[in-house]
Amino acid sequence: MEQPTLLNEKLFAKDLTDGQAVDTVFVVRERTRRSKKNGEAFLKLRLGDVTGSIEAVVWDNVDEIDCVAALGAHVRAAGRFSVDQRFGACLTVRSLRAAHESEYDRSELEEAAPVSFDQMVADLRDLVSTMQDVHLRELLGRCFREGSAIWSRWSTAPAAKRYHQAYRHGLLEHCLSVAQGVSALSATFPGIDRDVAVAGALLHDIGKIDAYESVNGAIDLSDSGKLQGEIALGYYTVRRMIEDIPGFPEETAAALLHIILSHHGQLEHGSPVVPCTREATLVHMVDNLGGKLGSFDRIEKSLSDGERWSGFDRALSGSAYFASPREAAA
Repeated sequence: MEQPTLLNEKLFAKDLTDGQAVDTVFVVRERTRRSKKNGEAFLKLRLGDVTGSIEAVVWDNVDEIDCVAALGAHVRAAGRFSVDQRFGACLTVRSLRAAHESEYDRSELEEAAPVSFDQMVADLRDLVSTMQDVHLRELLGRCFREGSAIWSRWSTAPAAKRYHQAYRHGLLEHCLSVAQGVSALSATFPGIDRDVAVAGALLHDIGKIDAYESVNGAIDLSDSGKLQGEIALGYYTVRRMIEDIPGFPEETAAALLHIILSHHGQLEHGSPVVPCTREATLVHMVDNLGGKLGSFDRIEKSLSDGERWSGFDRALSGSAYFASPREAAA
């Protein structure tokens, strides 16, 4: 049997236009089976590649396609893309099957961190080595030791489901950048315990290793994530590790755990408490900044060549503007 050949040119999600015929490979990032008013089933999918994702709907051959369109599956979808003034953009899928490896390049489907994994690990090790507090250094050493259960999950996990660093190694990238920013700012403002703040920055999102599940770039909340939330899961993980370290000061433990519990900043954003210390306030602010700047990276990838403005983005509560470096400097 003749094998399919590699697609000559990938049709990217960001470049689809109203009325365009589509026959290309995507990753299934979300899927929901629903029922029409007459009781017949249909599928709602989110199909993506390195430039972003699109909504898709399957009206026919639902049972057959349902078996193929698993989360994280690489699929070849054919149909027509349309933009409705009321319902927005959507691909109406005519056919969908499992993609053959010869039909796609994984680098065109799955996002990756802009910095190499090895470089991020080296930067993390350098930062941890600057910790003066022996108990915090021991805690971080246990968390990030090569071969440990936490390290194998934390170093590969995504930082979010969709809005920023939603890809393999994204959590490492995000927490490292927040910790580096916190470390730099700690010397600028008086009264900050730099070691507590940096340790809190590295560990603030550790609950996401239990809250998220990820397959080939398709990210969803786990049962634990839905039932308990990433903050509660992170608090439990760090509290348990602290209790295993002899002589860990209760005051240091309280300061560190407060950072984890308060890093979302507001009760309505999921934090059970608001930041009440300099260190917690600093971590929250830098974490929020890192998430928003990460959203700019995500949005920029989704824009077509020459586009400067994005549409409304929920993470930014507005649109994003991108000028060329020369224009920005003018």
